[in-house]
Amino acid sequence: MTHEIIVSKELAISEKQVQTTIGLLDEGATVPFISRYRKEMTGSLDEVQITTIRDRIQQLRDLDKRRDAILKSISDQGKLTPELALKIQHVETMANLEDIYLPYKPKRKTRASMAREKGLQPLADLLLAQERTDFTDLATSLIDEEKGVNSIEEALSGARDIIAETIAENAEVRDKARKIFVDKGQFVSRVVPGKEEAALKYKDYYEWSESLKNAPSHRVLAMRRGEKEELLYLDIEVAEEEVLPAIDHLYIKANNEAAAQVRLALTDSFKRLLKPSMETEIRVLTRQKADEEAIKVFADNVRQLLLAAPLGQKRILAIDPGFRTGCKTVVLDQQGALLENTAIFPHSGAGGLAEATRTIPYLVKKYDIEAIAIGNGTAGRETEDFIRKLNLDQVTIVMVNESGASIYSASETARDEFPDQDITVRGAVSIGRRLMDPLAELVKIDPKSIGVGQYQHDVDQNKLQSSLDDTVMSCVNNVGVELNTASKQILAYVSGLGPALAQSIINYRKENGPFKSRRELKKVPRLGDKAFEQAAGFLRIRNAENPLDASAVHPERYKLVEQMAKDLKTSVHDLLNNAELRKTIPLKNYISDEVGLPTLNDIIAELAKPGLDPREKFEAFSFTDGVNAVSDLRVGMKLPGIITNITNFGAFVDIGVHQDGLVHLSQLSNRFISDPHEVVKVQQHVEVTVTEIDEKRNRIGLSMKTSEATSSPKQKREPKSFHNKERKEKEPETDMASKLAALASRFK
Repeated sequence: MTHEIIVSKELAISEKQVQTTIGLLDEGATVPFISRYRKEMTGSLDEVQITTIRDRIQQLRDLDKRRDAILKSISDQGKLTPELALKIQHVETMANLEDIYLPYKPKRKTRASMAREKGLQPLADLLLAQERTDFTDLATSLIDEEKGVNSIEEALSGARDIIAETIAENAEVRDKARKIFVDKGQFVSRVVPGKEEAALKYKDYYEWSESLKNAPSHRVLAMRRGEKEELLYLDIEVAEEEVLPAIDHLYIKANNEAAAQVRLALTDSFKRLLKPSMETEIRVLTRQKADEEAIKVFADNVRQLLLAAPLGQKRILAIDPGFRTGCKTVVLDQQGALLENTAIFPHSGAGGLAEATRTIPYLVKKYDIEAIAIGNGTAGRETEDFIRKLNLDQVTIVMVNESGASIYSASETARDEFPDQDITVRGAVSIGRRLMDPLAELVKIDPKSIGVGQYQHDVDQNKLQSSLDDTVMSCVNNVGVELNTASKQILAYVSGLGPALAQSIINYRKENGPFKSRRELKKVPRLGDKAFEQAAGFLRIRNAENPLDASAVHPERYKLVEQMAKDLKTSVHDLLNNAELRKTIPLKNYISDEVGLPTLNDIIAELAKPGLDPREKFEAFSFTDGVNAVSDLRVGMKLPGIITNITNFGAFVDIGVHQDGLVHLSQLSNRFISDPHEVVKVQQHVEVTVTEIDEKRNRIGLSMKTSEATSSPKQKREPKSFHNKERKEKEPETDMASKLAALASRFK
């Protein structure tokens, strides 16, 4: 089957959809561009489907490259027969391809290769035939002290080594064994003797075993981390009696002494060669599966954080709180530009408190401050209490998650933006700006550092980065970017641009002033027609001469909109402002070979709300007064909180005590749920009940059973270290058998 047929069957879509999508991707089109502006060509495939096609096609192309390399290698050895070549050409998975190649793969010296050098291959062949010939005569004739064969038993031992390797390299044997390992295998972990104290965070895994197919990704990654830290031993075990009967019939053909020799070789093959090889494969396979799940959770959580509701363009006073070093305070204008910075010391005695009490109201009045952003780190709640007691009228006070602000403040990006300011000022600016627009600010920070990860440093870093890049690009293009105010970092994620063109746009803007139209983008050095096509629809220019420049209508469709206006004897401006006029547009009149109803409907929706930000409306939130530390909590308390992380086993909630609490999966809802994402999303405001407090270990148990989430679930996120917040309850087990089987078929 062609790649297109394979993918179309897997995704249950037409071959033409796959073929068209591949063509667009190969031409350099991005996933956001294809899903938004090429709906007629793809049959309205969404970003997830297009990304899946892209990744699967790459897998199949990698398989082709490996197939070609293997064919060349076997051919160079002079061992490529027409039958073998045909078999290799028809292999559909990387695992089976490698199984076929294994006997021909150049390898270091093995017991079998040394036995062959001693001339024992004929004896191995005779034993495998299992005819009633007396094999001892041949074994005796092969005794040769110079070659290291000193007895009949040594000859038989060498022949069994050859047979054992032959069995372990048989493609059918490996395929059967692989399936049994996936279906019957067990993870077995135990603590390294003498390291019980150091491994307390892995206490649940001191003596632990569970089925491979049922092990949730977070437990797999936890055990692997414990093994990496040399605190746990981790093995993959399958009983010999589970595997040998499945492959016995492939080699045992008689009931005689020769068959007995083959049976000895079969047992040796399993213990010495096949089992270790399968364990290695399954380790990679289960890690790949766990990585995929962890990366998906992480990427979903990053998406939710990036798409959190923005406060918008407001005059903001931002505070990076601290006790001993004081609270760094900055004033930002509506575009996020730094106007003034100072430090206050409300927690350093009466003098500092008095001065701070004068400074904040003065700055609020001087700059007509509309909102105050306070970082949620050390001294955050105490600083919030101080600010609220000032009774500042008409000023919104918001606690802001400051994760990653310190990373930004020490970055090259921050130094470029504020070369004359120290890192404390930069950190406070970041806190204020992420209240204005989380997406615009957080794209400046490596997604792995923005506080929504759990195992991000344990998973495959290339796959993680690829997934995060896709996620950030999707978010940026979904929201749209204001061309005349966007930073280089956010412009780099716009479809078709990248870092180099983003810098060129910034340079052009500095030299020539604000862009007056999208067409002007073509004057930017090295920004050609292809980049313009990919990027233009996602860039916005407010107050442009052409009102469509502020919308998501692509420039390639401007003439179409103008024709609509002309046919109604009105203007584009009137179409944008008159709903009744838009209702009279006969869309079917504008269908062509290039434009169908999906695009026409998108255009009408955009004319109704040009450039509308798809993110939710900002809602102010405040924690319970007087509850600032774990010691203030009592079991049974009902408290407001914000979802900060989502995992497969529950959600973490910030309740304002500098320690997130865990709402276990079983406590998220009064009804049964299998996935926390069904009921919660990152940054969601919820009400929780305190069910457990462990001050010594800084752990808080929470429940949402008596009070469902206050807003509808839309997004997802991941925990701060599971081991720092794990609960005694067992996390939910997820049946991964089918997924593992599918992965096994693609195993590299």
